[in-house]
Amino acid sequence: KSISVLPSGKLGTAFQYCIKHMDKFMNVLKDGRLELSNNRAERAVKEIVMGRKNWLFSQSSTGAKSMTIIMSILETAKQNGLDQ
Repeated sequence: KSISVLPSGKLGTAFQYCIKHMDKFMNVLKDGRLELSNNRAERAVKEIVMGRKNWLFSQSSTGAKSMTIIMSILETAKQNGLDQ
């Protein structure tokens, strides 16, 4: 017995998305280190987003750019388990 759904409906769109990205989904199943969501990346940039209003008033564009580089290095270190 088969079930049919309208391709333009929400369920049909979800099925089409799954079929289109099946190889990527299978990679997640093959390698347990991979994550299916981007929640961890979004949490990592949350600090930067929260401080954004404070950095609007940097003394110079060079200072603001330096701050973004420093925050990027710090978040990358945290994500890789560095603690020193």
